[in-house]
Amino acid sequence: MKKRYEKELSVEELAALPDDQIDTSDAPELDDDFWKHAKLVEPDATQQVTLRVKKSILEAYKAKGKGYQTRMNAVLETYARTKLRG
Repeated sequence: MKKRYEKELSVEELAALPDDQIDTSDAPELDDDFWKHAKLVEPDATQQVTLRVKKSILEAYKAKGKGYQTRMNAVLETYARTKLRG
């Protein structure tokens, strides 16, 4: 078995690794049966809205850099899936 990593790798660090250095021991093989039953799932379209949020919330998301709206949407989507859809 390959050595586990000392710390979680960033996307950039993982992308820089040669394929034979990536630990895939916990990923199942995707056989023909998997692909026979696979279904394409298109992401929901986004809709532009005006949303009022506390200044501190917006600043916290913006402080993490580019993509803050995507991160905010991910949090809202997760909440909706777990709380609103039952």
